[in-house]
Amino acid sequence: MATENVNVRVTGELRNHLQQQIGVKGLYENASEYIRDLIRNDLKQHHESWDWLKQELEPALRADENTYITVTADDVINRNKNK
Repeated sequence: MATENVNVRVTGELRNHLQQQIGVKGLYENASEYIRDLIRNDLKQHHESWDWLKQELEPALRADENTYITVTADDVINRNKNK
């Protein structure tokens, strides 16, 4: 896998936060390690979100069509107002 450099400019609050995360007092040796970890965590969260959505939708997708009921947009809006 080829390595590609990406330059990111951070200022103000973002820079302060980055500085707290790296170096002697931080959890990471350098900014690159911190950014890679953020990206890995973002990917993990993305995959977990899709897995959750698939798990939630799967029973409905496997259900017999005879169990479906017809609803209108107004039905959905009214149902959600009552929650």
